[in-house]
Amino acid sequence: MALPPPDDLTSLVLRTDFSDDAAWHALRAAYDAPDGGPYGTWVSDPRYDGAGIPALLEEDGAADEEDRLTYVFLADAKALADGPERFLLAVDLYDEPGRTVRVPPAWFPDLSANLSIANLDFADFADCADATGTFRGWDG
Repeated sequence: MALPPPDDLTSLVLRTDFSDDAAWHALRAAYDAPDGGPYGTWVSDPRYDGAGIPALLEEDGAADEEDRLTYVFLADAKALADGPERFLLAVDLYDEPGRTVRVPPAWFPDLSANLSIANLDFADFADCADATGTFRGWDG
C-alpha cells in the first residue's frame, strides 16, 4: 500500500505518535502558514502509530513507481513532545533514503514549497542542518 498522497503542491505530514491529541493539535497550529497557504497535507491515521523510517521506506518502496513519494514529514514523538521546539522530522525517500533533518515551523513553508515543485533537493536542506540535525536557514 502506498503512503497517502499529498494534496497538490503540498507535502505529506504523517502523524506517527498518537499518545497526545492535544500535542498534535498544538503542532498543527504551530505550522499553520501565516499567509494562510496550505503547505501540508496532514494525515492522522492510527495505522502509522509507531511507524519508523524503515517501515515507511519499505511501504513507499513497495508502491507503484508513480505512487512513490520523494520525501515525507513526520509528526513523531519528538515533534509532539512538550516544549516550544515542535520540529517535524523530514525524511528523504528518494535520493538518500532514510536521511533526515528536523524542520522548525518557520522553515516548513520554504521546505514544503521547494521540495513539492522539485526546485531544491532534500540534500540542499539537510546539508545546511546544524549540529542537532535541524535546518535553521541557509546560515544555520
